[in-house]
Amino acid sequence: MGKGFIRDDWYKKKRLSTSWRKPRGVNSKRRLKKGKEKIVSIGYGSPKREKNQIKGKEPVRISNLSQLSGIKSDQGIVISGKIGAKKRCKLIQKAVENKIMILNIKDAQAYLNKIKELKNKKSKEKEEKEKAKVKKEVTKPGKESIEDKLSEEEKKELEKKEVDRLLTKKF
Repeated sequence: MGKGFIRDDWYKKKRLSTSWRKPRGVNSKRRLKKGKEKIVSIGYGSPKREKNQIKGKEPVRISNLSQLSGIKSDQGIVISGKIGAKKRCKLIQKAVENKIMILNIKDAQAYLNKIKELKNKKSKEKEEKEKAKVKKEVTKPGKESIEDKLSEEEKKELEKKEVDRLLTKKF
């Protein structure tokens, strides 16, 4: 099988995953190394120089521009996932200028183009929304109050009634 190290008897129970567990049974043939599957042992380890490396570079986590200045040639950067799009774009541009390898992004230029397209699309949608809102306000007929429709005599009568109501009100 091409899966590497697989747990013993993983196919017998649905709840068991294929992830490696050391066989510890007294009568286990896997423990005695009599099976055809690989068993984890020292010989399968990678060289010390290559351990904890990605694409042959030592990963360094970056979350701001000041951390980018201390990167050496044998190190590559991993941009933190908690960084927003603006700051991420600035970090990527600076890394490309300084020819620093970004380990968690495959193609930096394509990524920058994608973010710019999304930004442009979002700004266009916002502009269209504002234009539609302004257009809606212009075309919307203004609400006329009741007093505008009444003649001058009717207005005077309403004012008199209002004054009388206020004067006769008990406190």
